[in-house]
Amino acid sequence: MPDPGPSPLQPSLPAAAARFGAHSHGHGIEAVGCVRPALFAPPAQPSAPVTTPSPALERILRGPSGLGATGLSLARREEPPAPEAEPPVAGRPIPGLYFHPVPEPDPVRVEELSHRIKAWAVDEVELYPPEWEDQFDGFSVGRYMVACHPDAPTVDHLMLATRLMVAENVVDDCYCEDHGGSPVGLGGRLLLAHTALDPLHTTTEYQPEWAESLHSDAPRRAYRSAMEYFAQEATASQADRFRHDMARLHLGYLAEAAWAETDYVPEVWEYLSMRQFNNFRPCPTITDTVGGYELPADLHAQPAMQRVIALAGNATTIVNDLYSYTKELAGPGRHLNLPVVIAEREGCSVRDAYLKAVEVHNDLMHAFEAAAADLAAACPVPSVLRFLRGVAAWVDGNHYWHQTNTYRYSLPDFW
Repeated sequence: MPDPGPSPLQPSLPAAAARFGAHSHGHGIEAVGCVRPALFAPPAQPSAPVTTPSPALERILRGPSGLGATGLSLARREEPPAPEAEPPVAGRPIPGLYFHPVPEPDPVRVEELSHRIKAWAVDEVELYPPEWEDQFDGFSVGRYMVACHPDAPTVDHLMLATRLMVAENVVDDCYCEDHGGSPVGLGGRLLLAHTALDPLHTTTEYQPEWAESLHSDAPRRAYRSAMEYFAQEATASQADRFRHDMARLHLGYLAEAAWAETDYVPEVWEYLSMRQFNNFRPCPTITDTVGGYELPADLHAQPAMQRVIALAGNATTIVNDLYSYTKELAGPGRHLNLPVVIAEREGCSVRDAYLKAVEVHNDLMHAFEAAAADLAAACPVPSVLRFLRGVAAWVDGNHYWHQTNTYRYSLPDFW
């Protein structure tokens, strides 16, 4: 797919590698020297030395400058930068949480995207009954996606992410949580819904029944339509990458459901393992498709890039645990989130557990930024650098949306 932005695609890879002095033998990306496995070992192990980048490369790594560009920088950031001259945003950030402010999203784009996504939800896929309209509006998905994808060239590109975001939330609500969801029988429902993303290949006799099933409920209608739009713009490898990440997501849903059925409170490390799958990963991993370019499949699959994406997904999902804490406490039954699990398993007060969960988030954020900076230095290919900046922007936009969505979220009285 053509790249409307400044980042060359695959043909630039060998030249870029040669320009930065990579010399190694083998096949694929390792052959051009973009991978240094020692850089991505567990934190306790020393990293291999990294060649000092040239002034030109340093400019690339710094990313764009100017209003609103903070979230796109790949440099390690020790403290949140001071907000620029912007009107104050709604909502109160969690005290002590490590994050980076972003400017208010472009209101023109927000309005257009909000109008178009609601038309899709109501007219194309009949996503919700009239009594759910206030909840759809309160989700503010247009503002969310504009904040998370500042490099999207058009509203059409933003719609790719927005349809998928809405579809994922409908599946979560209707199959797992608020609107009729249940852990009982969840595996069967998720598997059938997943065939709307990853089509069934079967006999002529049974194909029509499967095709008809894709219109049988709101989650499957949303998945089918959103994926159809996405596949029209994405490359084959980008579409397959997304399907893989959605399978990860569904596996996380099933683990949480299994614990709910057996009334099991996991150990903290077990909970964090589940959250690495039941998390936002499918959203930042499509940042190149939404940006109108492609991170080549072999670069995306590198362990170093996978670590960056996983840490981004983990950090953004703990943000959700923290901001949705009071909302979940007010719901029926026991809802697992990181503060609840820490309090139960480590025997501390709910306040201390919440504050420790903030520390866990901050550790994940620092690890994400360190891993991204190491990868940018080790593999300074333009598409890699742009993708890393896109993931960082998604992380910052995700926090912005949680902080400012006072319709959905309020903070506990722990300070």
